[in-house]
Order: sequence, then C-alpha cells, then structure tokens
Amino acid sequence: MAEKTITTATYKLFPSPRNVHREIFAHEVFVPYPYTLIDLPSFYFQGKASLFAACRLADMKMGQLVTLELAADVAKFNARFVPD
Repeated sequence: MAEKTITTATYKLFPSPRNVHREIFAHEVFVPYPYTLIDLPSFYFQGKASLFAACRLADMKMGQLVTLELAADVAKFNARFVPD
C-alpha cells in the first residue's frame, strides 16, 4: 500500500519507499532537482536522515527534501551533493 502524503506549513511531502527512518527531522535541505537520484547511505551521515519528494508550497516548486537529525550532517550533505 502506498504511503500517504504529509503536508507541513512549508511542503507537501511524498515519502521515499527506501527510507530507513520514516520521520521528518529538525534540519531540512530542499533540493530543486526532482529527478536527481539521492542515495542517502552513500553520504555516511552520523545521525538519521530521510528523503521525500517535495512540493514547496510557497512557489509550488517541485524537488526533494532531505531531512537530517544533526546539523553537522547538513554541512556534509551540502558539501558532497552534486546534481546529475
């Protein structure tokens, strides 16, 4: 059965079926590339992370939202992420 969407004040989210942790964490990075493959395990984060297909409600921009448990992992993601 497909998971339902999650609507927050900022995003409409569609959970990735590959998420190990199915929750929204405190730190978020919006990536405006809806078709880029993001392999979270390859980043070797210290904390937990989850990935969502996302629609940013302010401008209806489609993309992906990476949510991270630790602020240090946000810096790691931003440094290592390269869109296709």
